[in-house]
Amino acid sequence: MMRTRPLKVALLGCGVVGSEVARIMTTHADDLAARIGAPVELAGVAVRRPDRVREGIDPALVTTDATALVKRGDIDVVVEVIGGIEPARTLITTAFEHGASVVSANKALLAQDGAALHAAAGEHDKDLYYEAAVAGAIPLIRPLRESLAGDKVNRVLGIVNGTTNFILDAMDTTGAGYQEALDEATALGYAEADPTADVEGFDAAAKAAILAGIAFHTRVRLDDVYREGMTEVTAADFASAKEMGCTIKLLAICERAADGASVTARVHPAMIPLSHPLASVRGAYNAVFVESDAAGQLMFYGPGAGGSPTASAVLGDLVAVCRNRLGGATGPGESAYAALPVSPMGEVVTRYHISLDVADKPGVLAQVATVFAEHGVSIDTVRQSGKDGEASLVVVTHRASDAALGGTVEALRNLDTVRGVASIMRVEGE
Repeated sequence: MMRTRPLKVALLGCGVVGSEVARIMTTHADDLAARIGAPVELAGVAVRRPDRVREGIDPALVTTDATALVKRGDIDVVVEVIGGIEPARTLITTAFEHGASVVSANKALLAQDGAALHAAAGEHDKDLYYEAAVAGAIPLIRPLRESLAGDKVNRVLGIVNGTTNFILDAMDTTGAGYQEALDEATALGYAEADPTADVEGFDAAAKAAILAGIAFHTRVRLDDVYREGMTEVTAADFASAKEMGCTIKLLAICERAADGASVTARVHPAMIPLSHPLASVRGAYNAVFVESDAAGQLMFYGPGAGGSPTASAVLGDLVAVCRNRLGGATGPGESAYAALPVSPMGEVVTRYHISLDVADKPGVLAQVATVFAEHGVSIDTVRQSGKDGEASLVVVTHRASDAALGGTVEALRNLDTVRGVASIMRVEGE
């Protein structure tokens, strides 16, 4: 039997995502009610600019007083899609205090203060769901929190930012330079006017922190994630990648150490073999590759941003939270029992592709190889080309720590025969 009294929803933010959430709640009201077991009612919409026309939304629901809205006491669920740290953090905790559960898409806030928000939700016996915070429409957080709850996840490797993937894919397929590809992404609406959060890896790093925390049952904050942007990736890097049978992606990588005693989380450009499933992810799409003990290798793929895809994830959470509300229960909260230390980047072990500008004369390769050997970094392959006294030397290593590689590169720069280090890139996804 369906309950006739509606569950009341407060919407914080009515931009691209918020307006789509409101539209779906209205147009799919009967289906949502059938799936939940009670109707859902949009009880208020908090915005900054109340005079803007919002199609399909009753102007009487619109308010600029978000605090008063979440304090009403009759609100069952607050949907937060305003982003940023404040006032979102205060509004979410206030919602818990006044009896509402929360659905959020706020990756930056969750990466920075997820533990405190989970604690506040637990204190008031309320839900905190945030599927939309990581990969748009792609179901990822719920599988990690619930479907794989009985498994041991060892690695999460993914493309979690559509803007950077669009840019790198354009550079790879068309030969465009970074700025040219960025300009195209901006013209098509994939890149913001200020793309810093995307191209410098801040957006992906926040998502990596969330994924690592869930996957490894450990609190991982944004400050724990090593971050490196992709603005220095060049056409020459793609040429080198193709010679190795690879392409280049900006990856979020969360790993459990081989001995299981620690974890790492990092975001940086990397070469991956064309045979790896992530290599074929094109345009602005996202994909995440999960490796676990029992399930093995799993891949999640789809649109990672945009109003409709993100709203789809928000509505999925809304249905789950409303069902919990009707049943007098809450869903899974924070799981941080493992409390594993997060290792610094210097301890991360991977392969490296190093391109050097060197003098074209006898003995250079021997000098370079000696430096690698002295720092305990094993060489896999070497490729040398040059003329007129100048040469290029490309070295691909076996697996080595970031610290060992850093010492090697510093020593290489001190060689008279090395004119400069053209590029250094990690090789992942083997």
